[in-house]
Amino acid sequence: MSKNYVIDNTDLKILDILMKDAKKPYTEVAKLVHVSQGTVHVRMNKLEEAGIVEKNTLQINYAKLGYGVMAFIGIYLEKSGLYDTVLEKLKAIPEITMIHYTTGNYSMFLKIHCRDTNHLKEVLHDKMQQVDGIDRTETIISLEESLNRHLELSQSNKI
Repeated sequence: MSKNYVIDNTDLKILDILMKDAKKPYTEVAKLVHVSQGTVHVRMNKLEEAGIVEKNTLQINYAKLGYGVMAFIGIYLEKSGLYDTVLEKLKAIPEITMIHYTTGNYSMFLKIHCRDTNHLKEVLHDKMQQVDGIDRTETIISLEESLNRHLELSQSNKI
């Protein structure tokens, strides 16, 4: 399958439905899009092979699992050339759930989940700030996640 797969309105409709409810059976998706279940299955396989659909995951409410503090951390590196080394060390810290290489003030921007502020302090002091190559960090504690959604897909805004 070519990485240059051209998506059409049928693909976009399938993706819109599954982004809202990834557990929806292909038979129901097919009825909503007015195609066969086999068509949905084939299209999803092609979208995965093309790298458009990367993986299926669960959205977890970490607070209900005892991780009541979510924070964003901006990392200043000593040198930008240390990014790959620092990245590998940060990947080993289980509380970190997202890492981005960024422009602007920070070299890296990440998302972290902790049980409470004491746990956050331990992770920052005992794990993150011990990583060679990190000059300093800035922490922003999230008080509430007010929006977490997928991009609405339509024929007019597809690539």
